Amino acid sequence: MSSTPLQVAYCGNDKVFPLILLSALSAARHTEVPILFHIVTMDLSDLNPRYTPITEAQRAILEEGVQAWNSQSRVVLHDGREHYFRLLHGKNTKNSYTPYAMGRLLLPQFGLEGRVIYFDSDIMVRRSLTAFDEIALDGYEFAAVLDHMGKFWIRSDYCNSGVMLINLGRVRETGLFGRACERIRRRRMAFPDQAALNALVVDKLILPRRFNEQRDIREDTVVKHFCRGIKWLPFFKVYNYKQNEVDKVHGKLGITCFDDVYADYDRLAEKYGLAPLKR
Repeated sequence: MSSTPLQVAYCGNDKVFPLILLSALSAARHTEVPILFHIVTMDLSDLNPRYTPITEAQRAILEEGVQAWNSQSRVVLHDGREHYFRLLHGKNTKNSYTPYAMGRLLLPQFGLEGRVIYFDSDIMVRRSLTAFDEIALDGYEFAAVLDHMGKFWIRSDYCNSGVMLINLGRVRETGLFGRACERIRRRRMAFPDQAALNALVVDKLILPRRFNEQRDIREDTVVKHFCRGIKWLPFFKVYNYKQNEVDKVHGKLGITCFDDVYADYDRLAEKYGLAPLKR
């Protein structure tokens, strides 16, 4: 296991703060070492009134929550606005995904070093994140799990970018994220950052599905991704239940293993007047 700090990164605005808080609480609860959480956020309210950043007050709440499990864990905010307009603003500014979804490509801009685990906001951790430290990443730009649907519909090695173990040194050497940003600025794409990364990566490591479980939780699942899915029977239906929709997580997905994390969130919500979970 590496002696360097375990780093976890998210990107988002204040709308997804409850999801990030739930995710970070689950990571802290199940991981026995300190975690340095990096959150890339930015004020883009001039593009859309809903694009307001995660605040310092929210950062402090998140830090209080994760420090309940390890007093050495920390939460740091990174303002991505300047970098976004310099590197990403362009063809995909108006997209089915918000600009924050592309924020992972800005991580090299903030002086981060070593390895960082990137999570989308709709990720929940079920087992210790130290499992990521056991992955040999030398020579690879990033490691990721195959996309559940994309591996059939797009190509066999198409990865889901919602969970990535990023080798920041290698990414800087190859310029991968910079080239991905340039493609996003110039080409309209349905899944901008994910498509660009899959098209441009040279050296990637494909991980077992337990590191980004996009369907049913298994015994060895480390990370559960509450992403869009399809039910084929008894009739075709697309679903997209997030982890804060407790009634649907319980009733539709049959998942109850995060109830202890929900209790952690409820205590913070009552103390600070946060948005309640959907029950």
